[in-house]
Amino acid sequence: MIRIGILGDIGSGKSYVAKKFGHPVFDADFEVSKLYKKDKKIFKKLKKILPNYFSSFPIKKYEISDAILSNKKNLKRIIQIVHLEVRKKLISFLKKNKNKKFIILDIPLLLENKINNKKDILIFIKSKKSEVTKRLKKRKNFNKELIKKFRNIQLSLDYKKKKSQYVIKNDFTQKTISKYGKNILNRIEK
Repeated sequence: MIRIGILGDIGSGKSYVAKKFGHPVFDADFEVSKLYKKDKKIFKKLKKILPNYFSSFPIKKYEISDAILSNKKNLKRIIQIVHLEVRKKLISFLKKNKNKKFIILDIPLLLENKINNKKDILIFIKSKKSEVTKRLKKRKNFNKELIKKFRNIQLSLDYKKKKSQYVIKNDFTQKTISKYGKNILNRIEK
């Protein structure tokens, strides 16, 4: 199994690109949102450490946002609880897909949380800043301060780009992304 990690800025289209490879994708953001909606243990743990922010199950996005925006330490507290469960989901995903040729890791903090292996193929998604901003503003729960806090816990984009073996210039068109994806997969297989 060849593991491909997708790196890039928030809103650069990592998930969009990951899905276009046509191989199993571990989408960490999707797993986190499922945990907030379906995992009562996560709710109880978060309510215990941050009782002023979490009132009822399932966890609402605004509760997470309010907790993060009120105190910068809260983001780290939330991450410590949630990431343990996300890692378990990742392990399960890897076992389930162990016989696949490729798997795609769409994990925003892949390098920061040392989830990657030395053998992983890393692909950096490069997007125009103006396009990223435009896309972020279209999100339902867009909050400039929240995005700033998330960016502050991430490694620099320059570092991620240097660590990557490939760069995809995302113009958000299916034709371009599919072409890049095929070319990269062909080069990896050689």
